[in-house]
Formats: sequence, C-alpha cells, structure tokens
Amino acid sequence: MSKDLIKVPAAQDMITIGITCFNASDTIARAVDSALKQEWDNLEILIVDDCSTDNSAALIEKKFKGNSKVRLIKHEKNLGVAAARQTIIDNAKGDFIAFFDDDDQSKPTRIKTQHQRIIDYEKNNNIKLVACYASGKRIYPNGYELKINAIGSRPVTPKGSDVADYLLFYRKKPKLFYGAGTPTCALMARKDTFDKAGGFDPSFRRVEDIDFAVRLALMGGHFIGCPEELFIQHATQGGDKSPEKNMEAEVMLAHKHKEYLRSVGRYEYATRWPLIRYHHFTGHHGRMLAQLLALFVKSPIKTASHFFYTAPRRLIHEIKMRKKN
Repeated sequence: MSKDLIKVPAAQDMITIGITCFNASDTIARAVDSALKQEWDNLEILIVDDCSTDNSAALIEKKFKGNSKVRLIKHEKNLGVAAARQTIIDNAKGDFIAFFDDDDQSKPTRIKTQHQRIIDYEKNNNIKLVACYASGKRIYPNGYELKINAIGSRPVTPKGSDVADYLLFYRKKPKLFYGAGTPTCALMARKDTFDKAGGFDPSFRRVEDIDFAVRLALMGGHFIGCPEELFIQHATQGGDKSPEKNMEAEVMLAHKHKEYLRSVGRYEYATRWPLIRYHHFTGHHGRMLAQLLALFVKSPIKTASHFFYTAPRRLIHEIKMRKKN
C-alpha cells in the first residue's frame, strides 16, 4: 500500500473539564456524568471541592473511585468560586480548559463543538487570545425556560474594549452580539489564554467571570460563541447570590477597573448602576429612583437608553420566574 494512502488519526488536544463544587451533593454526580459522556477521548475531569459542609466530596470519591479521568482536589477552607476556578487552572493538565458548573448538565457534543470553533477561528483570524462560550438554556423551578445565547455566536465577533465597555457600563455597538454575557459555566479557552489574562481573582465571590473577561478584553481578546444549545443550567438561589453580595461585587469590579473607567469617563456610572439594581431587587423603589435620577442628570442619554432597554425585559423575566405552573 502506498505510504501516502495511510491515514494516521490526528492526535487530540488534551482538554481539562473543570468543575467547582460547594454543597452540591444533590447535583454533582449528574454534572460529572455529563462530563464523562463527552464525545472526546483525551480529557480529564478536575473537580475542586471548596470545603463543602455536606457529603459532596465523599460522594465524588465513592462514585468515581477508580476512574482515571476524574481527579478531586479538596480545599481545606472555603475560598470562594474564583479561588476554586484558579485551583483548576493551576492544576490542569489540558491544553484547553472548559468549565462546567456543579448543578448543570452539558450535552455530549459540547467539548468537541467548542474546541472546533476555537481551532477554526484561530486558523481563519491568526489569533490565539480567544474565549469561546456555549449557548444553552436555564430551567427555573416552576418550569420556565430561558434561552442562553452565547456572546459572539453571530457573524461579527465582539473583541477588545468593546467587550469591556459592555460588561462594565453596558455600552453596546449595534452590529455586535453580546448574548448572555460571559458566564464561566459556558466558557472554554486555551490554558495559555487563562494564564495570560491572569486567571481568576480570588478576592471576588461574585462576578469573577466578568472580571476575567474584562481583563482579557483589555488585552485585545476575541469573544466567540457556539449557537448550538450545548448545556442546561438549573437555576438555584443561595446566600452567595443575594442582591447585597452581587451589588458589593459589582461595585468592587468598578473600583478594580477604575483607571480604565476614568479614561473613558464612565467610573461614576459603573459604580452607581449596581446600586440601582440592588434597590430594585430589594424592593426599595424610592431609593432606586433617586439613584436613577442622579445618574440621569450626569448622563441623560446613556442612562435613559440603558434603563428603557433593560427594564422591560427584566420585568417580563421576573414575571415568568414567579409564575406558577
């Protein structure tokens, strides 16, 4: 047989699926099972248990004992999700890292679809600083389903400061598709990309995904997405997701990126908007209106467009979340 007719299978890139776990004994096995069912042979599943107080770690050790693809690291104290994600990055063996959440399910084609999207984009655009997000859906306890469309899953790719501006103060350019933003549960990138952008800041307990994306964007990163529905997110509510903790984290994010925000004249806007959201979620509508008016005086066009674009959508979403079957 002619030598040039022999087809040698191309070696697969090693991919790390990273799963952070905290008090997820009811869902973690399902998340790991969905990782094991991925249509990709050369992978590891790296789980970081962030000092759970339930039996999550014991359950993982028992159910996946002897499975060479599953590796568990246990934090001795609770450090938060950003620190747990960084532990995954620091210990990952893969050329690529994909993050799954401990209460989500990823479809078997997720890894290979995102990997191919990255490879094709790198080849066609001669760039390696790329973050790829999956589309999916979120299911609420009452059965309401919300489509999660990935940023960059339409023809024109968001990149650079355009993404930072959207994430920090909601500046949108008409031709760009920002989708559901930059949630880590949908993210896949080269390990080298995470390292170059500085990984996840452990001082954040919330919005660590936005902070990472802002830093990557300000380095010139490209944000691409897969339009296919590749994961299912089961909506939950915990103490770390309270309006107060979200507000504190969002203000902290603005403070961290103060230098950039001041350079574009949006520092005050980025620090005030989280207060508007906080007062809305806590039912303090008088305070919300006072903050909104103060911001309107400073930036009337920006504030009005932001409010009237997002408020009706938020209201409809909240009605659907509360609606009983």
